[in-house]
Amino acid sequence: MRIAVAITGASGIVYGTRLIEVLKEKGIEHICLATDAAKKVTALESDGQILPSDCVDEDKIEYSVASGSYKVDAMVIIPCSMKTLSAVANGYSSNLVTRAADVVIKEGRQLIIVPRETPLNAIHLENMLKLSRIGVTILPAMPAFYHKPKSIDDLVDFVVGKVLDSLSIEHNLFRRWE
Repeated sequence: MRIAVAITGASGIVYGTRLIEVLKEKGIEHICLATDAAKKVTALESDGQILPSDCVDEDKIEYSVASGSYKVDAMVIIPCSMKTLSAVANGYSSNLVTRAADVVIKEGRQLIIVPRETPLNAIHLENMLKLSRIGVTILPAMPAFYHKPKSIDDLVDFVVGKVLDSLSIEHNLFRRWE
């Protein structure tokens, strides 16, 4: 299995870095893509946390995932800014992240978008609906509390676990509803 993970400039960079960490732990091949805005947000909201060193810059439009002949099984945009969501929903492939998402859609592969914005306006909702109607999974970063989280890490793991569930990847990041 090969998964493209794109980290964009929305708050919640920790969701993307944690997903990559778990994929590495499970020995699942991944490709990390990062926007310039993701680098800026990382610097603003982290305590020393950095983007994975193997992330490919958004301006590398010639990179493998920009081609339909390069096979990825799925792509996850986590966190997904409203700018990136809008670009994907409207076919505006201006960087590697949005081009890779466009390729995943056109090739009929799985795309999961984890939007990180609140409150949502009608434009955000319409863009999510447009993508959902063509089979894109919209998985907002909305952690549950029935598992009695004790830390921010527990909340992050819940969202990452839901992404893994959507990818049919076994995990034990949170206690399931009984």
